[in-house]
Amino acid sequence: MPQQLLIINPGSTSTKLAVFEDLQPMAEKTLRHQAQDLAGYPRVADQYPFRLKVIHEWLDEVGLAPSRLAAAVGRGGVLKPIMGGTYRVSHRMLEDLASGHYGEHASNLGARLAWEIAAPEGKPAFIVDPVVVDELGPLARLSGLPEIPRRSLFHALNQKAVARRAAREMGRRYDQVNLVVAHLGGGISVGAHQQGHVVDVNNGLDGEGPMSPERAGTVPSVGLVHHCYSWRYSLHEITARLVGQGGMVAYLGTNNALEAEQRAAAGDEQAQLVLEAIAYQVAKEIGRAVAVLRGRADAILITGGLARSEDLVEGIRRRVEFLAPVRVYPGEDEMAALAEGAWRVLTGEEEPREYR
Repeated sequence: MPQQLLIINPGSTSTKLAVFEDLQPMAEKTLRHQAQDLAGYPRVADQYPFRLKVIHEWLDEVGLAPSRLAAAVGRGGVLKPIMGGTYRVSHRMLEDLASGHYGEHASNLGARLAWEIAAPEGKPAFIVDPVVVDELGPLARLSGLPEIPRRSLFHALNQKAVARRAAREMGRRYDQVNLVVAHLGGGISVGAHQQGHVVDVNNGLDGEGPMSPERAGTVPSVGLVHHCYSWRYSLHEITARLVGQGGMVAYLGTNNALEAEQRAAAGDEQAQLVLEAIAYQVAKEIGRAVAVLRGRADAILITGGLARSEDLVEGIRRRVEFLAPVRVYPGEDEMAALAEGAWRVLTGEEEPREYR
């Protein structure tokens, strides 16, 4: 009998919803929230009643009673570091997300909203591969300064979903292959996937790795220290320079890759240089990841929104295709990835993990 899954993906100004029947999407909707809708909520956690109300309204609109669901799946939020996989929503998880102890983000609402819809019906609620997935090996944690260990924060949901898909296409399981996955979006993360675990990955949020449309990436550390002590910027301003106002924005004044490509095609030499530099830096990061895998990469996967750029992908491909075959998976289908995680548990393919 087909199993219906409700998928809930809260963003800062939207709530993405979908109903899947097994792995087929049956209904999808992105609810946009105006600033005035959210203005009365000092913290992200305070938005819960508002978001729950609009979800119930949408369920009524599509004629789906929560009692018919097999499970509800929420986007995982900022939790303590955990292994990858599908997690059953627990009281401990809900407490950590509500407190914002590990960080405030709209995705923190995902687990609670899923729980509130599924639990009254006696149905399970899950999260899948949140951004805090941490499978780093001990060598990967050393940064060069004991006071600043490397952290694992990356596009885990999309990276792992694409890695599983590629493994299936290769006729193997995810835990039987070594892959390098490059997620190209507003931020860029490149992970070394060794037999089902991301043993090393650049943390774009903390400033590691290639520059991206909005992030500076790795910059010379001593130069950055001097920049900080120039007294031209506050702590908030320098952080924003690195994450949000760096990379393409800093060089071209836009975070729109399509606009940058159009400018480059029209002869803008600076735009051409910056786009080629992003491809160059991504290729370098891929090379580092292949080295982590000791040269034994079965494939290099390029995914994320920027993977739709043929020029950018080609700029990466021609630099790395000698290392391993390159496969391209444009976009990031988060809703399908969340559904797949729950479906693997419901069908017995995978055991649910417990958040402790």
